Order: sequence, then structure tokens, then C-alpha cells
Amino acid sequence: MLEPDRLLHERYQLQHRLSENQVRQTWLAKDLQAPPDSDDRVVLKLLPFGGEVQWEHLKLFEREAHILQQLQHPRIPRYRDYFHIDDRSLWFALVQEYIPANSLKQWQENGKRFDERDVRRIARELLDILIYLHHLNPPVLHRDLKPSNLLVDDSWQVYLVDFGAVQDKSAIEGSTFTVVGTYGYAPMEQFGGRTVPASDLYALGATLIHLLSGIAPADLPQADLRFQFRDRISASEGLICWLEKMTEPSVERRFASAREAKEALDAPPRALATVPQQAIANTSGQGGIFDPNVPVPEEILGWNWGAFLMANWWPLTNRVWFGLLSWMPFPFGSIVNVLLGYKGNEWAWKSRRWRSIEQFKSHQRGWTIAGIFFAIPWYVLMWMILWWLLEEL
Repeated sequence: MLEPDRLLHERYQLQHRLSENQVRQTWLAKDLQAPPDSDDRVVLKLLPFGGEVQWEHLKLFEREAHILQQLQHPRIPRYRDYFHIDDRSLWFALVQEYIPANSLKQWQENGKRFDERDVRRIARELLDILIYLHHLNPPVLHRDLKPSNLLVDDSWQVYLVDFGAVQDKSAIEGSTFTVVGTYGYAPMEQFGGRTVPASDLYALGATLIHLLSGIAPADLPQADLRFQFRDRISASEGLICWLEKMTEPSVERRFASAREAKEALDAPPRALATVPQQAIANTSGQGGIFDPNVPVPEEILGWNWGAFLMANWWPLTNRVWFGLLSWMPFPFGSIVNVLLGYKGNEWAWKSRRWRSIEQFKSHQRGWTIAGIFFAIPWYVLMWMILWWLLEEL
């Protein structure tokens, strides 16, 4: 049981708890071995292993510690130590430099109202941090940028904290991934397991909109997956256009890098208001599902849970008639189910004309939701009935 004044690792004395969630605890502690002329306060992140904490949580925790060891930036709290405690239960601990500052979330809760000048200053400082992270080899992606993970001290210096969702791009594409990020701040491609530097830019844009409007991104109205915030903030047309480009649903329509985003932010207002939008060709419905000559947008590729779970019905609205073979008896029908999950997005894009990528994504999300609420309970019920029948025999 963790409590104030407890000594950990014969060095760190707990002071008080800073935060807690269902996975880990964060404490302010005193480093009893700190040099006399230095700040002896540190932050301890503690992860209990077992129960609700699974191997995936531990893997993310160890990845955070490993990457923090490699980072050297004045606006990222420095790594200090990593150890484990075996006391009835197993605890893993990450020690970091303590930054005496409030998070942007705390500033908001304390009544602070952010204007355009504040937001531009915060944006520039964070973009400098992202330029550093994204230019490392391999690039480091934060993946959970939001007000609670951004600290601002009394001198208005901004710090980026909580690298618990961090990812380096050395990970092999196509390997198993963990869905991380916060709804409203994380872009759609991140929930599909495809995170790129522009994903952090989206989260930064959503955070800045939150600061200006006082409304969490998840609570803002949307049109074609774009935040509708113009009538909810007081800002120049140039900054509004910049924020709209930062939070474009399509990766290709955002700024290509943090450096490009910073240069656009510092450009004259007229240049900001006319940031060009890169046109994306709509190649949907131009050929058969097996035609290799039809280009498919990279951002829609990936596993299609709606096609996999609702294989008997999904082909009807997506016009992938090959999928009706899923009605065949086992095992042939099951093989088609798997093929639809693996290739469904590509086949649906080729076989039917879609108004936009956003419409396509929205349609597939609808099928995924239907699969979760109808198909999965149906499969569970069938297996329970089958099990009961086998028990009766």
C-alpha cells in the first residue's frame, strides 16, 4: 500500500499523490540522494503489475522509460531512474525530473481564458518540441498531446509530459499495435494503428481549439469529420485557417511537418488565410476489386471489423458481391469472412463510388458499430447454445 512518507528503493520518499488512473499512480517524491545544491523533488510514476494491468500496459510503460532515457530537450522532463519493487505485489517505477508548473487543464479549471496571443505562443513552443522529436532517428511520436499533458510555468514556458503512449517509428508496420490516444484529440488514423508525425499536429490543433473555445474537441459539432469552431472563438482569419489545416481529417491535407506548420504560423496573416489545400484524387469505383491498377488511398487501408463481423450483410451496401460467398457452409464461409476483414476496405473502395474518403470512413465505422452491438452478442449466444447442447449429449 502506497502512502505519504513511505521510502521506495531506499532513496525516494513519497510526498503526495499527483494523479491516478485505473492503470498507474503518479506521486511527488523527495530524492534523498540528490546533490545538496539541486532540487530534490522528483516525479514517480508507479505501475502495479497484475489485476487490471496487463502485459500491454507494462510494454508501454517500459517503452516510455526507454525513450525518455534518449531524450535531451529543456522542455521535456529528464529521465532519472527506473526500478521495480517486489512487496507482496510487483510494482514498476519510473522517476523523472519534477517541473513546478500547472497543466493547461488546471489553468482552464482555475478560470484562465486563453486568447490568440496565448495560443500562438503555446503553439510555437510546442512545435519546437515536436520538431525535435520528429527529427530524431527514428522519429518519436507522442500520440497523446492534450491539455493535461502540457505544463505551463509562471514564466509561460511550456513543457510536454506523459510519454506513456509514445511510439518510435522503428516499429514494423503491420505488427500488432495498441490503440492509444484520447478521443477528440487523436485523429482517425491513430485508432487504425497508423500514426504519423501529422497525427501529433492534429492533436496540437485540437488542443489549441479547446483553449480558445473552452469546449473539449469531442463536444464540438462536426461536418465531414471537421471541427466546426469558427463561431465559438475570437481569433484572426489567419489563425482559424491554420487551425483548420492542422485538424484536417485527411493526413494528406495537414501540414507535412511541424517545421512547415511553424513557418505557416509565423507567416503574414494573408498568407495564413490562403494556405493551399492539397487535392486528393477520388479514385473510388473505377474498377473491379481484383484490379491492381486502381489506386487506393493509404489512409483507408487496414483491417475492416465491420466487414469481418457482418460479412453476410456488409457486401450489400459496399457492392462487394464476392463477399456473399460468406453464406457458404463452414469452413469456406469463414475463410471469406477473414478475407473481407483483411481486404474489405480496398475492395469496397474499388467497387463503389464514394463522395469522399470521409464518407467512406463514416460508412465503415457504421458497420463496425453494428458488428460490435449485434454480431458479437449473436456469436456469443450461438456458442453458449452449442456448448449447452454438447453438455446435454
